[in-house]
Amino acid sequence: MAKNTSLTELSNAMADAVEKVGAATVLVKARRRIPASGIALSKELVLTANHVVEVDEGIKVTLPDGTELSAELLGRDPGSDLALLKLEKASVSPAETNGDPKIGQFVLALGRPTTEGVQASLGIVSAIGGPTRTRRGGMLEQYIRTDAVPYPGFSGGPLIDSDGKVIGINTSGLGHGNSIAIPIELAKKIAESIEKHGSVKRGYLGIRSQLVDIPEKAQKALKREQAKGLLVVALEDDSPAAAGGLTVGDIIVGMVGEPVETHDQLMALMTSEVVGKATPLKVLRGGKPETIKVMVGERKETHRSRRRKRRGPHMMFGGPFGRTHFKGARSHGRRGRPHAKMFWVEKEFDDDDEE
Repeated sequence: MAKNTSLTELSNAMADAVEKVGAATVLVKARRRIPASGIALSKELVLTANHVVEVDEGIKVTLPDGTELSAELLGRDPGSDLALLKLEKASVSPAETNGDPKIGQFVLALGRPTTEGVQASLGIVSAIGGPTRTRRGGMLEQYIRTDAVPYPGFSGGPLIDSDGKVIGINTSGLGHGNSIAIPIELAKKIAESIEKHGSVKRGYLGIRSQLVDIPEKAQKALKREQAKGLLVVALEDDSPAAAGGLTVGDIIVGMVGEPVETHDQLMALMTSEVVGKATPLKVLRGGKPETIKVMVGERKETHRSRRRKRRGPHMMFGGPFGRTHFKGARSHGRRGRPHAKMFWVEKEFDDDDEE
Protein backbone atom coordinates (compact mmCIF):
# COMPACT_ATOMS: atom_id res chain seq x y z
CA MET A 1 0.00 0.00 0.00
CA ALA A 2 1.31 3.44 -0.95
CA LYS A 3 2.30 5.67 1.90
CA ASN A 4 0.11 8.73 2.44
CA THR A 5 2.85 11.36 2.41
CA SER A 6 0.53 14.31 3.03
CA LEU A 7 -1.01 12.72 6.13
CA THR A 8 2.40 11.78 7.48
CA GLU A 9 3.68 15.30 6.94
CA LEU A 10 0.65 16.76 8.73
CA SER A 11 1.09 14.32 11.61
CA ASN A 12 4.75 15.20 11.95
CA ALA A 13 3.95 18.92 11.78
CA MET A 14 1.41 18.60 14.61
CA ALA A 15 3.87 16.61 16.72
CA ASP A 16 6.53 19.27 16.13
CA ALA A 17 4.01 21.97 17.07
CA VAL A 18 3.28 20.24 20.39
CA GLU A 19 6.99 19.95 21.16
CA LYS A 20 7.55 23.62 20.28
CA VAL A 21 4.73 25.05 22.44
CA GLY A 22 5.27 22.42 25.11
CA ALA A 23 8.45 24.29 26.00
CA ALA A 24 6.27 27.26 27.01
CA THR A 25 3.46 25.29 28.68
CA VAL A 26 3.72 24.99 32.45
CA LEU A 27 1.97 23.27 35.33
CA VAL A 28 0.15 25.58 37.77
CA LYS A 29 -0.51 24.52 41.38
CA ALA A 30 -3.03 26.96 42.80
CA ARG A 31 -5.91 24.76 43.94
CA ARG A 32 -6.50 21.73 46.10
CA ARG A 33 -7.68 19.52 43.28
CA ILE A 34 -5.56 18.50 40.30
CA PRO A 35 -3.13 21.12 39.01
CA ALA A 36 -3.94 23.13 35.90
CA SER A 37 -1.90 24.57 33.05
CA GLY A 38 -0.47 27.90 31.98
CA ILE A 39 1.32 29.45 29.03
CA ALA A 40 4.38 31.71 29.14
CA LEU A 41 3.85 35.14 27.59
CA SER A 42 7.38 36.20 28.51
CA LYS A 43 10.31 34.74 30.43
CA GLU A 44 8.64 35.57 33.75
CA LEU A 45 4.92 36.03 33.02
CA VAL A 46 2.49 33.10 32.86
CA LEU A 47 -1.15 33.39 31.81
CA THR A 48 -3.61 30.85 33.17
CA ALA A 49 -7.34 30.44 33.85
CA ASN A 50 -8.74 32.45 36.73
CA HIS A 51 -11.01 29.68 38.03
CA VAL A 52 -8.05 27.34 38.65
CA VAL A 53 -6.32 29.91 40.89
CA GLU A 54 -8.17 29.39 44.17
CA VAL A 55 -5.50 31.00 46.36
CA ASP A 56 -3.73 34.34 46.28
CA GLU A 57 -0.50 33.14 47.86
CA GLY A 58 1.66 30.01 47.85
CA ILE A 59 1.25 29.45 44.10
CA LYS A 60 3.75 27.07 42.52
CA VAL A 61 4.61 26.68 38.84
CA THR A 62 6.44 23.67 37.44
CA LEU A 63 8.45 24.34 34.29
CA PRO A 64 8.83 21.87 31.40
CA ASP A 65 12.23 20.76 32.73
CA GLY A 66 10.70 19.89 36.13
CA THR A 67 11.93 22.96 38.01
CA GLU A 68 9.36 24.24 40.52
CA LEU A 69 9.17 27.98 41.15
CA SER A 70 7.05 30.21 43.33
CA ALA A 71 4.77 32.62 41.51
CA GLU A 72 3.10 35.89 42.45
CA LEU A 73 -0.50 36.54 41.44
CA LEU A 74 -0.43 39.89 39.63
CA GLY A 75 -4.17 40.03 39.14
CA ARG A 76 -7.33 38.45 37.78
CA ASP A 77 -10.09 39.11 35.30
CA PRO A 78 -13.13 36.98 36.24
CA GLY A 79 -15.01 38.27 33.20
CA SER A 80 -12.65 36.49 30.80
CA ASP A 81 -11.55 33.79 33.27
CA LEU A 82 -7.90 34.81 33.04
CA ALA A 83 -5.23 35.31 35.71
CA LEU A 84 -1.64 36.53 35.35
CA LEU A 85 1.28 35.09 37.34
CA LYS A 86 4.84 36.35 37.72
CA LEU A 87 7.58 33.79 38.31
CA GLU A 88 10.17 34.42 41.03
CA LYS A 89 12.79 34.51 38.29
CA ALA A 90 12.77 34.69 34.50
CA SER A 91 13.09 31.03 33.58
CA VAL A 92 10.80 30.01 30.73
CA SER A 93 10.73 30.46 26.95
CA PRO A 94 7.72 32.50 25.76
CA ALA A 95 5.37 31.06 23.16
CA GLU A 96 4.86 32.46 19.68
CA THR A 97 1.32 33.62 18.91
CA ASN A 98 -1.04 33.81 15.95
CA GLY A 99 -3.89 36.30 16.27
CA ASP A 100 -5.74 35.20 13.12
CA PRO A 101 -7.64 31.94 13.82
CA LYS A 102 -9.85 30.55 11.08
CA ILE A 103 -12.96 28.40 11.24
CA GLY A 104 -12.17 24.88 10.07
CA GLN A 105 -8.44 24.93 10.77
CA PHE A 106 -6.81 22.08 12.69
CA VAL A 107 -5.92 22.98 16.26
CA LEU A 108 -4.47 21.27 19.31
CA ALA A 109 -5.48 21.95 22.89
CA LEU A 110 -2.45 21.49 25.14
CA GLY A 111 -2.18 21.01 28.87
CA ARG A 112 0.40 20.08 31.49
CA PRO A 113 -1.74 18.86 34.40
CA THR A 114 0.94 16.44 35.64
CA THR A 115 4.73 16.35 35.85
CA GLU A 116 4.80 13.50 33.32
CA GLY A 117 4.79 15.84 30.35
CA VAL A 118 2.61 17.89 28.04
CA GLN A 119 -0.69 16.42 26.79
CA ALA A 120 -2.61 17.22 23.61
CA SER A 121 -6.06 16.92 22.10
CA LEU A 122 -6.81 17.36 18.39
CA GLY A 123 -9.76 19.23 16.92
CA ILE A 124 -10.81 22.02 14.60
CA VAL A 125 -12.02 25.56 15.17
CA SER A 126 -15.77 25.10 14.91
CA ALA A 127 -16.82 28.70 15.59
CA ILE A 128 -15.49 32.17 16.35
CA GLY A 129 -18.02 34.37 18.06
CA GLY A 130 -18.78 37.11 20.53
CA PRO A 131 -19.62 39.16 22.36
CA THR A 132 -21.30 36.63 24.63
CA ARG A 133 -22.45 36.42 28.24
CA THR A 134 -20.74 34.16 30.73
CA ARG A 135 -22.72 32.23 33.32
CA ARG A 136 -21.87 34.81 35.99
CA GLY A 137 -23.22 37.72 33.99
CA GLY A 138 -19.89 38.91 32.63
CA MET A 139 -19.21 39.82 29.03
CA LEU A 140 -16.64 38.03 26.87
CA GLU A 141 -15.76 40.15 23.86
CA GLN A 142 -14.77 37.17 21.68
CA TYR A 143 -14.28 33.42 21.95
CA ILE A 144 -13.06 30.46 19.91
CA ARG A 145 -15.08 27.22 20.05
CA THR A 146 -13.41 23.94 19.16
CA ASP A 147 -14.19 20.24 19.28
CA ALA A 148 -10.86 19.41 20.92
CA VAL A 149 -11.46 17.47 24.12
CA PRO A 150 -10.66 19.62 27.22
CA TYR A 151 -9.14 17.00 29.52
CA PRO A 152 -8.95 17.70 33.27
CA GLY A 153 -6.21 20.24 33.98
CA PHE A 154 -6.16 21.71 30.45
CA SER A 155 -7.71 25.02 31.56
CA GLY A 156 -5.13 27.78 31.28
CA GLY A 157 -3.16 25.89 28.65
CA PRO A 158 -2.76 26.99 25.03
CA LEU A 159 -4.82 26.28 21.95
CA ILE A 160 -2.32 26.09 19.08
CA ASP A 161 -2.20 25.87 15.30
CA SER A 162 -0.19 23.42 13.19
CA ASP A 163 2.77 25.82 13.09
CA GLY A 164 3.16 25.73 16.86
CA LYS A 165 1.72 29.18 17.51
CA VAL A 166 -0.77 29.96 20.26
CA ILE A 167 -4.17 31.15 19.02
CA GLY A 168 -6.04 31.02 22.34
CA ILE A 169 -6.14 30.12 26.04
CA ASN A 170 -8.25 27.09 26.98
CA THR A 171 -10.91 27.42 29.64
CA SER A 172 -13.80 25.41 31.01
CA GLY A 173 -14.76 28.10 33.52
CA LEU A 174 -17.13 30.24 31.48
CA GLY A 175 -20.11 27.91 31.52
CA HIS A 176 -20.80 27.55 27.80
CA GLY A 177 -20.93 23.76 27.89
CA ASN A 178 -18.43 23.63 25.03
CA SER A 179 -14.67 23.56 24.64
CA ILE A 180 -13.76 27.21 24.21
CA ALA A 181 -10.67 29.38 24.23
CA ILE A 182 -10.02 33.07 24.77
CA PRO A 183 -8.43 34.45 21.56
CA ILE A 184 -4.78 35.18 22.20
CA GLU A 185 -4.89 38.83 21.08
CA LEU A 186 -7.71 39.51 23.53
CA ALA A 187 -5.88 37.50 26.21
CA LYS A 188 -2.69 39.54 25.71
CA LYS A 189 -4.59 42.82 26.04
CA ILE A 190 -6.14 41.58 29.26
CA ALA A 191 -2.72 40.44 30.52
CA GLU A 192 -1.26 43.87 29.73
CA SER A 193 -4.03 45.56 31.71
CA ILE A 194 -3.56 43.19 34.65
CA GLU A 195 0.20 43.75 34.64
CA LYS A 196 -0.30 47.51 34.62
CA HIS A 197 -3.36 47.94 36.84
CA GLY A 198 -3.84 44.60 38.61
CA SER A 199 -7.25 44.20 36.96
CA VAL A 200 -9.27 44.95 33.84
CA LYS A 201 -11.52 47.98 33.84
CA ARG A 202 -15.10 47.42 32.70
CA GLY A 203 -17.77 50.04 32.77
CA TYR A 204 -21.30 50.37 34.04
CA LEU A 205 -24.06 52.93 33.65
CA GLY A 206 -26.34 51.94 36.53
CA ILE A 207 -29.55 51.46 34.56
CA ARG A 208 -32.20 48.84 34.05
CA SER A 209 -33.25 48.53 30.43
CA GLN A 210 -35.64 46.62 28.25
CA LEU A 211 -35.43 45.70 24.57
CA VAL A 212 -38.00 47.61 22.49
CA ASP A 213 -38.92 48.14 18.85
CA ILE A 214 -38.08 51.50 17.28
CA PRO A 215 -40.99 52.96 15.26
CA GLU A 216 -40.37 53.71 11.59
CA LYS A 217 -40.81 57.44 12.20
CA ALA A 218 -38.08 57.40 14.85
CA GLN A 219 -35.80 55.42 12.53
CA LYS A 220 -36.20 58.18 9.94
CA ALA A 221 -35.25 60.73 12.59
CA LEU A 222 -32.12 58.66 13.29
CA LYS A 223 -31.40 58.63 9.55
CA ARG A 224 -30.65 54.93 9.63
CA GLU A 225 -32.47 51.62 9.78
CA GLN A 226 -32.38 50.33 13.35
CA ALA A 227 -35.17 48.04 14.47
CA LYS A 228 -34.33 47.76 18.18
CA GLY A 229 -33.13 49.88 21.08
CA LEU A 230 -32.91 49.75 24.88
CA LEU A 231 -35.67 51.44 26.85
CA VAL A 232 -34.47 52.79 30.20
CA VAL A 233 -36.97 51.59 32.83
CA ALA A 234 -35.03 52.37 36.03
CA LEU A 235 -31.96 54.29 37.20
CA GLU A 236 -29.73 53.48 40.13
CA ASP A 237 -29.41 56.32 42.62
CA ASP A 238 -26.23 58.39 42.12
CA SER A 239 -25.33 56.30 39.09
CA PRO A 240 -23.25 57.53 36.12
CA ALA A 241 -26.38 57.43 33.95
CA ALA A 242 -28.39 59.56 36.39
CA ALA A 243 -25.53 62.05 36.77
CA GLY A 244 -25.20 62.28 32.99
CA GLY A 245 -28.84 63.22 32.48
CA LEU A 246 -30.27 59.91 31.27
CA THR A 247 -33.93 59.57 32.26
CA VAL A 248 -36.52 56.82 32.50
CA GLY A 249 -38.22 56.55 29.12
CA ASP A 250 -35.12 57.30 27.06
CA ILE A 251 -34.30 54.71 24.41
CA ILE A 252 -30.58 54.05 24.01
CA VAL A 253 -29.74 53.58 20.33
CA GLY A 254 -25.99 54.20 20.20
CA MET A 255 -22.74 54.65 22.09
CA VAL A 256 -19.37 56.09 20.96
CA GLY A 257 -20.74 56.28 17.43
CA GLU A 258 -21.75 52.61 17.32
CA PRO A 259 -25.40 51.47 17.04
CA VAL A 260 -26.84 49.74 20.12
CA GLU A 261 -29.71 47.33 19.49
CA THR A 262 -29.14 44.75 22.25
CA HIS A 263 -27.86 44.52 25.81
CA ASP A 264 -24.85 42.54 24.63
CA GLN A 265 -23.85 45.27 22.19
CA LEU A 266 -24.01 47.91 24.91
CA MET A 267 -22.03 45.75 27.33
CA ALA A 268 -19.37 45.06 24.70
CA LEU A 269 -18.82 48.82 24.30
CA MET A 270 -18.24 49.31 28.04
CA THR A 271 -14.51 48.69 27.79
CA SER A 272 -11.57 50.22 29.62
CA GLU A 273 -11.35 52.83 26.85
CA VAL A 274 -14.55 54.52 28.05
CA VAL A 275 -14.28 54.00 31.82
CA GLY A 276 -13.88 57.32 33.60
CA LYS A 277 -14.46 59.31 30.42
CA ALA A 278 -17.31 61.50 29.23
CA THR A 279 -18.77 59.14 26.63
CA PRO A 280 -21.38 60.10 24.00
CA LEU A 281 -24.60 58.14 24.37
CA LYS A 282 -27.25 58.50 21.67
CA VAL A 283 -30.86 58.23 22.80
CA LEU A 284 -34.38 58.72 21.48
CA ARG A 285 -36.19 61.12 23.77
CA GLY A 286 -39.80 61.77 22.85
CA GLY A 287 -39.10 60.15 19.50
CA LYS A 288 -36.30 62.59 18.68
CA PRO A 289 -32.58 61.71 18.70
CA GLU A 290 -30.36 63.40 21.26
CA THR A 291 -26.75 62.89 22.30
CA ILE A 292 -25.80 63.12 25.96
CA LYS A 293 -22.43 62.57 27.59
CA VAL A 294 -22.15 60.12 30.47
CA MET A 295 -19.07 59.68 32.66
CA VAL A 296 -18.94 55.88 32.56
CA GLY A 297 -18.26 54.31 35.95
CA GLU A 298 -16.01 51.37 36.72
CA ARG A 299 -17.61 48.07 37.65
CA LYS A 300 -16.00 46.52 40.67
CA GLU A 301 -15.49 42.76 40.69
CA THR A 302 -14.58 40.75 43.74
CA HIS A 303 -12.95 37.37 44.14
CA ARG A 304 -13.01 34.97 47.04
CA SER A 305 -9.93 32.83 47.35
CA ARG A 306 -11.66 30.08 49.25
CA ARG A 307 -14.63 28.40 47.77
CA ARG A 308 -17.64 27.99 49.98
CA LYS A 309 -20.29 25.34 49.98
CA ARG A 310 -23.55 26.53 48.56
CA ARG A 311 -26.60 26.32 50.74
CA GLY A 312 -29.51 26.59 48.38
CA PRO A 313 -29.63 29.02 45.46
CA HIS A 314 -26.86 31.61 45.28
CA MET A 315 -28.37 34.94 44.30
CA MET A 316 -27.50 38.57 43.98
CA PHE A 317 -29.15 41.90 43.30
CA GLY A 318 -28.61 43.63 40.02
CA GLY A 319 -26.73 42.83 36.88
CA PRO A 320 -23.13 42.67 35.71
CA PHE A 321 -22.65 46.42 35.54
CA GLY A 322 -23.45 47.46 39.07
CA ARG A 323 -25.93 46.87 41.84
CA THR A 324 -29.44 48.18 41.49
CA HIS A 325 -31.54 48.39 44.64
CA PHE A 326 -35.27 48.74 44.12
CA LYS A 327 -37.77 49.64 46.81
CA GLY A 328 -39.67 46.60 47.94
CA ALA A 329 -36.96 44.15 46.94
CA ARG A 330 -36.82 41.37 49.51
CA SER A 331 -34.40 38.65 50.43
CA HIS A 332 -35.09 35.03 49.54
CA GLY A 333 -37.54 33.13 51.66
CA ARG A 334 -37.29 29.76 53.29
CA ARG A 335 -35.63 26.90 51.47
CA GLY A 336 -33.84 29.40 49.23
CA ARG A 337 -36.91 30.24 47.16
CA PRO A 338 -36.35 33.55 45.39
CA HIS A 339 -38.86 36.37 45.47
CA ALA A 340 -39.72 38.23 42.29
CA LYS A 341 -37.06 40.94 42.49
CA MET A 342 -33.99 38.76 42.89
CA PHE A 343 -31.71 37.59 40.07
CA TRP A 344 -29.87 34.32 39.71
CA VAL A 345 -26.09 34.67 39.46
CA GLU A 346 -25.97 31.83 36.94
CA LYS A 347 -29.11 32.76 35.01
CA GLU A 348 -29.11 33.53 31.31
CA PHE A 349 -30.11 37.20 31.11
CA ASP A 350 -33.20 37.98 29.09
CA ASP A 351 -34.45 41.07 27.31
CA ASP A 352 -35.02 42.92 30.59
CA ASP A 353 -31.51 43.63 31.75
CA GLU A 354 -29.13 45.88 33.63
CA GLU A 355 -26.03 47.70 32.46
